Amino acid sequence: MTIKLIGFPYSGPTMKVIITLRELGLPYEFETPANFGVLKTEDFLANKNPFGKIPVLFDGDFRIIESRSICRYLASKYQGKNNNTILIPNDVHKAGLVDQFISYEASYYDPPVFKLVSQEVFAEKFWNKSPDPEIIKQGREELIKVLDIYEKLLEGKEYLNGEYSLADIYHSPYTHYVYGVAKHSELWDSRPNVKNWWNRLRNREAVKKTFKEIP
Repeated sequence: MTIKLIGFPYSGPTMKVIITLRELGLPYEFETPANFGVLKTEDFLANKNPFGKIPVLFDGDFRIIESRSICRYLASKYQGKNNNTILIPNDVHKAGLVDQFISYEASYYDPPVFKLVSQEVFAEKFWNKSPDPEIIKQGREELIKVLDIYEKLLEGKEYLNGEYSLADIYHSPYTHYVYGVAKHSELWDSRPNVKNWWNRLRNREAVKKTFKEIP
């Protein structure tokens, strides 16, 4: 079956899926909508995503939306088939801890990181808005508290769950933007465990290749 991914290459959610596909050694076709307006057309809403969002993945005739759901589906179906990469551990306790870190990302890590990304990366480029200094300040303050906790959680570990997993992938796209593009690298580099984790993560071949393709 042919796997087709629809999304924008600079989109954090789309990058999560691309990294997952590459880590699992899965070939895929990539379709980029001509513009944001396409996402609100009758055809897109009816046949791709009723919420008018990307990414959308087709695995043959099967369609699935929402990046976290897509990545989990791909790992559940394909991990271990094309290579030895395991993104969801078979052990139920280890898998539960991966889900726990995924919840940390969605609840605590992503909100402050996205405040910085939205203002310092996307605002002027895509929304024709000036960055809001107050939102940037809030994002930094909130992220500092989260990274202090991550510094403790990563003690003695190479990756969030010890071994590489979906949890690490979910953290990677917006971390790339905040660390490099928005130039907040000192928030990671001043915390040894967080710094080492991020350096390992961003230097994985699938992650590195995906970041290089951002337009």
